Amino acid sequence: MLKKMVLAGMVAAALGLSSHAGAEEATSWVERSNEIAYGVLESQAKFAPEFSSQTGVSGFDEEIFDLGENLTQRQIASSQANIEHLEKLLASESDPRIRQDLQIMIQSQKDNIEATQVNHDRVMPYGNLNGLIFAGFRGQLDKQVPMERRKAALVRLKKYTGETKGYQPLVELAKLRLTERMSVENLIPPFRGEVEKDLADAPKLIGGLEQLFQASELEGWEDSLALLQGQLTDYNVWVKDNILPRTRASSMLPRELYELQLKNWGVDASPEELMALGQVAFMDIRNEMMALAPLVAKEKGFDTRDYREVLKLLKKEQVHGEALMASYREVMAQIDQIIETEGLATLPAEPARVRMASEAETAQQPAAHLDIPRLVGNTGEFPEFIVPAIAQNEDGSWPESDYAYRAMMWTLSAHEARPGHEMQFTTMIRGGVSTARALFAFNSANVEGWALYAEAITKPHMPLEGQLSSLQYRLLRAARIWLDPAINLGLVTPEEAKRVLMEEVVEDDSNAQTEIDRYTFRSPGQATAYYYGYTKLQALRAQTELSLKDRFDAQEFHDFILAQGLLPPAVLRQTVEAEFVAPRLQTAVTQN
Repeated sequence: MLKKMVLAGMVAAALGLSSHAGAEEATSWVERSNEIAYGVLESQAKFAPEFSSQTGVSGFDEEIFDLGENLTQRQIASSQANIEHLEKLLASESDPRIRQDLQIMIQSQKDNIEATQVNHDRVMPYGNLNGLIFAGFRGQLDKQVPMERRKAALVRLKKYTGETKGYQPLVELAKLRLTERMSVENLIPPFRGEVEKDLADAPKLIGGLEQLFQASELEGWEDSLALLQGQLTDYNVWVKDNILPRTRASSMLPRELYELQLKNWGVDASPEELMALGQVAFMDIRNEMMALAPLVAKEKGFDTRDYREVLKLLKKEQVHGEALMASYREVMAQIDQIIETEGLATLPAEPARVRMASEAETAQQPAAHLDIPRLVGNTGEFPEFIVPAIAQNEDGSWPESDYAYRAMMWTLSAHEARPGHEMQFTTMIRGGVSTARALFAFNSANVEGWALYAEAITKPHMPLEGQLSSLQYRLLRAARIWLDPAINLGLVTPEEAKRVLMEEVVEDDSNAQTEIDRYTFRSPGQATAYYYGYTKLQALRAQTELSLKDRFDAQEFHDFILAQGLLPPAVLRQTVEAEFVAPRLQTAVTQN
């Protein structure tokens, strides 16, 4: 079958297979695991094919979101069938690595069922349709996607509009599904701030669709896209008239829903535990910044010792225009040299990439991030570090931006590029990590925990101004793990949280508001995963060093962590103990 050939080819190319028996054996279990995982991915692809095709599942490039009747019931039935199939395989599987992957997939399906059922029972199914469609086309029309796959966007476009026989306009289905649920008592309506932000961003996203198609090298899309843009514009008027009046004034979620959010992001702690952890970390990190700021001020010639004032002065050293991306690339190259010289990890063969987002991309995702290519069947596509758009003022000047000064570039590059996210995903793509560990184990705690840890291991080798900025970003993550649950439990107002972010963390107004949007409606609970995952990795490193003593090697440890894919913290600890620590201790015993 084609899917097996694609997966086998990906793994073989990534591992550079030879006739070496060990390499063949290692690939064999990955291939078997991936075949199982692919079947699960296929069963889910029909519900959101835009994003399934982006992960690498073939055969769905022309399909569109499923907004048909009884969607929740059909999704749950699909996940339940997957669980039954996977449990049968687990009962007869002897390879411990495949057993671990099966357990990861089973848990993922159980989590899907829980989240789907709870949201159906408790929450009105509102979503940002403009953003979903834009994100789907942005992935499909990416320059790294082969032209034959990009052409499928023309078919998908006509299905969205209802021009294709047998299809209704997607906006009409969205209205129908929302209207059906409006009459259900006690469903939690969307937060007013979320709907207002979606409506405000809609023109940028609708206009951004045209930019995507213009750059796609496709032909014959103009009339259908104009129809879709008109439908979306009308849909937004309908949302303003029918959804906005039904919104809730407070962003707070019921506690059980917020705790489910935490669990889905990979955070296995209560809101109170997170707040306590964050408050202590916040005070400790702020003390470190107070101690370091005078050294930075002396080096830079600043007439102040206050870390807040030092950061504000560093932010004045803005870089804009063509020089901005050149500065990021220069800093990233210097970090690569640090990684190699200090033995932090094994660098990938190709350099990391960075670019600035378009205005529409920034509306859809306003924070710096890594754009991840398909992880299944990847044929050379690479991750990209994306910096939010910074628009020039009408008079030719540039606004001051938290993404455009050099001191910040050190820690942001370490987080998003190397040794952070880009190295994580490049290692998975090029290194033959199983699909279960790359996709089904994916959660924010294991992804963001590594990236914050990556900042920490790079920080001692940064210039002083980069070290202060690195501490500022760590302070932000401590603030997140404290303020996100505090807002969602009603213990702190969004306004007070924004004050802390601007005055104590020294975020600018735009980034501070993006943070508040994240806590309140973009992804409640997700922001806690950074510091939570980081503490798990730091604890794992401490225990590993203690166990191995002088046999501990940081580069070996980091390469091993990256090679495991995205194992949840608890599973990663077990794997490190069994496969990294135990063999080295056994070698020590044998040699003695």
